Formats: sequence, C-alpha cells, structure tokens
Amino acid sequence: MPHPSALLLLLAVTGTPAVAGTVYKCSGADGRVIYQDTPCAKTQRQQTLQLPDDTTAPPPTSVVTRPDRPPPVAAPAPPSTPGVPLVQLYQCRHAVDGSLYVSRNGNPPPFRAPLGMLGALSTPLGEVYGSPNHAGISAPEANRGRVSAGLVANNYVWVQDRCRPMSVPEICSELRDEQEQNARKLQRAFKSDRPPLQRRDDELQAQLTHC
Repeated sequence: MPHPSALLLLLAVTGTPAVAGTVYKCSGADGRVIYQDTPCAKTQRQQTLQLPDDTTAPPPTSVVTRPDRPPPVAAPAPPSTPGVPLVQLYQCRHAVDGSLYVSRNGNPPPFRAPLGMLGALSTPLGEVYGSPNHAGISAPEANRGRVSAGLVANNYVWVQDRCRPMSVPEICSELRDEQEQNARKLQRAFKSDRPPLQRRDDELQAQLTHC
C-alpha cells in the first residue's frame, strides 16, 4: 500500500481526487517524477501504486428538526344571539259585549259584571251564560229561573272571557300587523321615545323569523 504522502503528492500533481486502482509513478533521467494512470514510457523507470477504494458513504448529515408548530387556534366564534321563540297568542271573546280581542293569556281572570250589561232580562241565566260560546257565570241566580228587573238592577255576577289558542298562521298575521304599527310609531317618535319602540321592533322581527 502506498505511503499517505504519495497519495497527497498525487492529488497535488494531478489536481484530481484519488480514485481506486493502479497509479504509475514514472521517474525520468532528469529526476522528474510523474504520476499517471497509464504505464510509463520505456525510457522512464516505472513503479506501480495501488490506491485503496475510498468510496465510502459520506457520514450522515445530522438534520436538526424543529419542533412542530402547534396548529393555529381558530378564533372563537362570537356567541350567537339566542332565538326568540314564537309567542303563543289567544283569541278571546269578551264576556259582556261579545267582542273579540287577542291576548297572551289564555285564561283571563273572572270579573264581576252587572246583569243589566249582559242583556239577560227575560232568559234564564243558566241558558244564557251556560251554553257554549257564551260568557261563563257563577251565581246562585243561575238556578232561580227567569231574571226580574229588580234582580238586574241590584246584582252583579262573575263572568269570564272565553279564549282559544291561535294557530301559527294566525299568530304570524297578528305579529306582522303589530310590527307594521310599531314601525310607524317608531318613525314618528321623538328620539327620547324611540328605545322601547326599537326594542319591541327587534323582538317582533326575531319572532317573525319563525313564520
């Protein structure tokens, strides 16, 4: 095996990296030494050198791994505004005059009304106030037959409005009418009077989303 200095000299002379195989050291009469990969001339003294196979794999390159970045955290979604459920409305019939009105209370409290306002001068109370679709009554006079003028002038009876739940289309129609009326009030109202009207308008708009 050639001396390491010979290999260094070969690299310095040829300017190329050492490759495994036979290298010829040629010495001339003038003392000049040449390294080549072909045999020397007949006029030169020849010496062969065997270069080892130095084609070993390069050392593995150390890879510096960076810690994985945590995934970006999505910004929390803004809290959703709770929906306003569709209000239940009732259509009620007034016990005294029979007029219809809309209420949120399907069971209005009873009240006292004079018999003269009920138009029951000649009809038994049990028939007038106990039949369907008429005002209710709670009085001992209901079982005493016909009503006299004196009884009418001096007595009151307990009556109660009759109510029924409205359907969804009926409720939606009622809310639309109320929203239109409230919007007109809001347009004409002074600035100081607008906050409650605006809150009611927002509430009605939210409820109408269910229609």
